[in-house]
Amino acid sequence: MISTGKRSLVSWMVPIFLVVAIKIFSLFPGAVERYYATGIYPVLARLLRVLFGWLPFSIGDILYLIVAIWLVVGLIIFFKKLFRRELTRSYFQRLGSSFLRLALYVYIIFNLFWGLNYNRRGIAYQLELEVKPYSTRDLCDVVQTVVQRLNDLDSVSRIERPQLKERNFLFASSVESYRILSDRDLIFTYPSPSVKSSMFSTLGNYLGFTGYYNPFSGEAQVNTTVPVFIQPFTTCHEIGHQLGYAKENEANFAGYLSGKSSSNMAFRYSVYFDVYIYAASQLYVRDSTLAITLRNQLRPAVRKDFLDLRKFFTRYESPLEPFIRRLYGRYLKANNQPQGILTYDEVVAWLVAYTKRYGNDAL
Repeated sequence: MISTGKRSLVSWMVPIFLVVAIKIFSLFPGAVERYYATGIYPVLARLLRVLFGWLPFSIGDILYLIVAIWLVVGLIIFFKKLFRRELTRSYFQRLGSSFLRLALYVYIIFNLFWGLNYNRRGIAYQLELEVKPYSTRDLCDVVQTVVQRLNDLDSVSRIERPQLKERNFLFASSVESYRILSDRDLIFTYPSPSVKSSMFSTLGNYLGFTGYYNPFSGEAQVNTTVPVFIQPFTTCHEIGHQLGYAKENEANFAGYLSGKSSSNMAFRYSVYFDVYIYAASQLYVRDSTLAITLRNQLRPAVRKDFLDLRKFFTRYESPLEPFIRRLYGRYLKANNQPQGILTYDEVVAWLVAYTKRYGNDAL
């Protein structure tokens, strides 16, 4: 018969061993790419999508809601004990032990279900792109091309834009854009879709997020209360996360490649709209005069979309948003993205590498 002490020791040793094993494995991007990102993960991710994708609501959001309620109840109990002077050393020991054990298991599940993708070789390796520092001239070429794309798509995309208000159409069209892309490259094959509107969309406006991926349920969540012209890119970005592109710059690039493959002009416009934000902001840092000159080349209706987007987020400004951004930035840095929140902008390097290989016409 195993004693209580030995059982307690085993209950600690197993998760600690798994955490150490995961950490060591993550140090080898080649192994992560071969055995996890293109081996175990696609099977596990598809299983999650099959299990929960058919539900008309987000099981992941419900899970987050339950956790939030549990935390609130826990805080209420804690403060009740505090006011009643019932807090003892043994209570804090049990609380600390339970919290640490929970943190270990969350870390294990998170990494096994998706998080190890942060340590893979990634999309540049798969597409054989040479991503390296780029010149201002390279950046200018990208911005000029994107400006031209936006102007070309402006009028025709507005005809198809009203359809984006239908969530089923938005999500189905995003899946279709990946199907078209996968005809050219199988790494973008997306079976058993699971894309849903976030239950916390309005809250997301105050916290500053337009979408997120839930690694515990395999669901792509989209904030469907933001302006419709940015929703296609957001949806394609989150599907990119589902396919195992955990880093934000890689999910952005996957979203770009799929969105520009769409037969829907509103989708293409959305992709170039977001890409312009990233590329133009980088150009502004290097040469503000040139960035302003190129911005002025945008058609008035396109510039109005940027103004409308700014007004939308200004309306939802809250003191919580900067805190959430800093917290999320630290999360990104802890997961192999040293630039933090600026990692989103790094998609520009992928765009430059893409044009170097295929030419500006391919952008």
